[in-house]
Amino acid sequence: MSEIKVPAMGESITEGTISRWIVKEGDTVNQGDVLLEVETDKVNIEISAEESGVITSILHQEGDTVQIGETIAQLEAGAGAKESAAASAPPAPVPAPQASEAAPVSAPVKNESAPKAEDEGANGYTATPSARKLARERGIDLDQVQTRDPIGRIHSDDVKSHGSVPAAPAAAPSKPASAPAPAAEANPGKPVERSKMSRRRATIAKRLVAAQQTAAMLTTFNEVDMTAILDVRKRRKDKFKEKHDVGLGFMSFFTKAVVGALKQFPLVNAEIDGDDIVVKKFYDIGIAVSAKEGLVVPVVRDADRLSFAEIERNIGELASKARSNSLSLNELQGGTFTITNGGIFGSLLSTPILNSPQVGILGMHKIQVRPVAIDDERMENRPMMYIALSYDHRIIDGSDAVRFLVTVKELLEDPESLLLEG
Repeated sequence: MSEIKVPAMGESITEGTISRWIVKEGDTVNQGDVLLEVETDKVNIEISAEESGVITSILHQEGDTVQIGETIAQLEAGAGAKESAAASAPPAPVPAPQASEAAPVSAPVKNESAPKAEDEGANGYTATPSARKLARERGIDLDQVQTRDPIGRIHSDDVKSHGSVPAAPAAAPSKPASAPAPAAEANPGKPVERSKMSRRRATIAKRLVAAQQTAAMLTTFNEVDMTAILDVRKRRKDKFKEKHDVGLGFMSFFTKAVVGALKQFPLVNAEIDGDDIVVKKFYDIGIAVSAKEGLVVPVVRDADRLSFAEIERNIGELASKARSNSLSLNELQGGTFTITNGGIFGSLLSTPILNSPQVGILGMHKIQVRPVAIDDERMENRPMMYIALSYDHRIIDGSDAVRFLVTVKELLEDPESLLLEG
């Protein structure tokens, strides 16, 4: 009997959630067959069989949280021959202790006086091994546990929910009177829908809260006249597309401008490690992408060494992978600064949150035509964009943050200067 364990998935990943079992107990699998999918806070991975055999037991169900190295199933190697022998054996009565070792050939006659299997309660429900173990530890009768599983199987989450219910109504007065009631209780009879957070969404929530609690985060704002960039794109986009087979977007201009500003203000390209300031001498720029499972930030490596076309191509490929949930762990780690574009959703102005342990993030917004004073006498309608820099005030002074953002503005308003910075 061999154990199927959760493999190591990177230094920063210690656990995952089983999102889908592709096989079930009793299935015969070959070496290399995909058994299940595990969702982590960064990527989803598939776990494959390391040898051929039969899945004899599944110890954790979909939705269960599992640790790296934890046994999640058992496989009996080379069990195909055993199955053939069992199929040819006469249907003689089998002693009760051995009944669980092989699937019965025909449905047994129900015997009310016979003891029930370990995972079956008086109500006819079955429970997963992890649910049975948790129930034993907490002294909970599985017959009293309610489950939302459509086939009646009790999972560990059902046991946890049962254990968290107060034992008697007398405990209710201890609840603070000011505590808000859940939506279902506050509005009885009103339709609600409850669903568990995905692991990625839960991790995003924790990290965003942690970033605000650990960093002295401030935001400074400015605006960019996008006339020059729009003019360059209008004149060059067709030849650019023809030559490089990729469109000339805004992100390459902003990436180049950010790299130029980071070179002038290196503390914005740093991080805090204990009492040390670690200044990065490379420019791996994270680009925030909205995917189905939540926001991810794939990284464009060595952006200072890339051309406009290479930046656009890299961003396009990473965004495509993010939306198909096929990013690798390496493509999500190690960024030194992040750019996020809320403008694609129509945001006019916002305050981006730091992507820890980075100490700076640039927010782009919607391009909006509005009147701008050219001088004391003239007004013109110009395509303007508000930009925002959130920064960690622990190591970045306000004056440096403001000047960093002004540098980004000046480089964008004079696109030719980006060639010199590059």
